[in-house]
Amino acid sequence: MILDARLSNSFAPAARAETPIAFVQAIIQAFAQRGLDAAPLLAEAQIAPNLLSQPDARITALQMEWLSAAAMKTLDDEALGWFSRRLPWGSYGMLVRASLTAPTLGVALGRWCRHHNLLTDEIHLQFKSADGVAHLELQEGRDLGSLQEFCIVSMLRNALGVACWLTDSRIPLLQTSLRFTPPPHATSYRVLFDGPSQFDAPSHSMQFDAGYLSLPVRRDEAALQRMLQRALLLTVRPYRRDRLLVERVRQALAEHPAHGRNADDLARFLNLSVRTLHRQLKDEGASLQHLKDSVRQTQAQELLLRSKRAIKQIAAQVGFQSEKSFSRAFKTWTGQTPEECRKASQHDIAP
Repeated sequence: MILDARLSNSFAPAARAETPIAFVQAIIQAFAQRGLDAAPLLAEAQIAPNLLSQPDARITALQMEWLSAAAMKTLDDEALGWFSRRLPWGSYGMLVRASLTAPTLGVALGRWCRHHNLLTDEIHLQFKSADGVAHLELQEGRDLGSLQEFCIVSMLRNALGVACWLTDSRIPLLQTSLRFTPPPHATSYRVLFDGPSQFDAPSHSMQFDAGYLSLPVRRDEAALQRMLQRALLLTVRPYRRDRLLVERVRQALAEHPAHGRNADDLARFLNLSVRTLHRQLKDEGASLQHLKDSVRQTQAQELLLRSKRAIKQIAAQVGFQSEKSFSRAFKTWTGQTPEECRKASQHDIAP
């Protein structure tokens, strides 16, 4: 699964060597199973061969990106030897494309799991939500042997990366559960997964706030094409921006406009302090005023185009004190006055 490097501003830098050498050894094993020499790939990824004999060795995310992308292309297998049937180059891009038209992340993840289950019987992905918590579960259809850890970690991080990319949002994990015992490099899991990791669990799963499931899918085919241009694995770059509060604020402003008159009322409605509200919106790359304007603009355009209400009435309904201030704001938003917007719409639909 690959991601465009041009999205790097949304991702945290990963210059430190944090990726366990065990994952490199798993890729080497996939090559050995097919009678191939992985030495050229190690050299290309600037990984010193002597690191393979050091159990506590680590490589950087960039080195893992280089190695994984080269291995996937050489083997023509995006599963890197995990399954008896290889997944040819482009398989995961196809899965992402199938989720692009989903209206929300919840629908997209459901599609992702169903479609992935068509590719292989050796793992089964299931998505469910209960008591405000979303669960992405992975069950093994057969013993994955020595490739188990690398496969499970990659699949879970891949699914999380896809979810983050589709919504352009960081999705913090409440917990990651893993059936296998803690590996020697268990301390790396603090970096591999956000939130606590539980080993020897009943099943492999990731849990996160179900509120993220209502986030809209923000990507389209053009974005997908850009994303597929460079092999930056979704599994190695955690997102920084979190859009959950933005959507909560937008929904509150649209459905309960009385609470949006000032930051104090809105923060109280959302069970936040005013300081936390402004700080988290800033962290998500937004501002309360921008969101107010966005919601007002959407509502105003809807009323102008789908009703015959007087502009003065529309101005009052979307929260303006006067028709003049509404007209001035509307022109700033759209480049047109409300009257011009309504006339242009009528002209477009005229026979």
